[in-house]
Amino acid sequence: MTGRPLIGVSTYLEAGARWGAWELEAALLPAGYPRLVQRAGGLAALLPPDAPEHAAATVARLDGLVIAGGPDVEPVRYGAERDPRTGPPARARDAWELALVDAALAAGLPLLGICRGMQLLNVALGGTLVQHIDGHAQVPGVFGRHEVKPVPGTRYAETVPEETSVPTFHHQAVDRLGAGLLASAHASDGTIEAVELPAERGWVLGVQWHPEMGEDLRVMASLITAASAR
Repeated sequence: MTGRPLIGVSTYLEAGARWGAWELEAALLPAGYPRLVQRAGGLAALLPPDAPEHAAATVARLDGLVIAGGPDVEPVRYGAERDPRTGPPARARDAWELALVDAALAAGLPLLGICRGMQLLNVALGGTLVQHIDGHAQVPGVFGRHEVKPVPGTRYAETVPEETSVPTFHHQAVDRLGAGLLASAHASDGTIEAVELPAERGWVLGVQWHPEMGEDLRVMASLITAASAR
């Protein structure tokens, strides 16, 4: 292909969004996501929630897909009882984004999951989540930082070979890995911080942190390169 690849980024609905004189339901996405896509050389297309049956047609128009961060995945999706510390369900978003993930995997579309997006990728492939961990989300509404160490021989390690400090805010994490997924980075406490599928399954990566809140473009640039190669 020529030109910049088109990268879809999932968004979410908020009932009481306010701007100017208006207070209406809105499809929202923090600006860091499209800016990261643009800075890394892609065109960003924002994907509002839709009926799951439209996921394959949506994916067919894209060169790459990003599943953005957000609320906790409903535990019923991975066969668990709800922990009291798990947030309220976002059932329509879960259904839409799981359908996007499934469609992207079926089509071989380059796929990046960020925070919730990584957890959703794991759940889509039959994995489970730890519903609460301490130390990865300190002050509500404020991103923290911690070190992430790559696993040698993985795609992530090829992209970011050194240990790095990353922006982070999450209280859940991957427990049992989904079918075919490999852990490709860890925090110092052993938390899985990145997952990926083997190269023969295409470009599929999930990161537990928020690259859109930092200056390191390498993960997104790798997605853009894979999207361009299609």
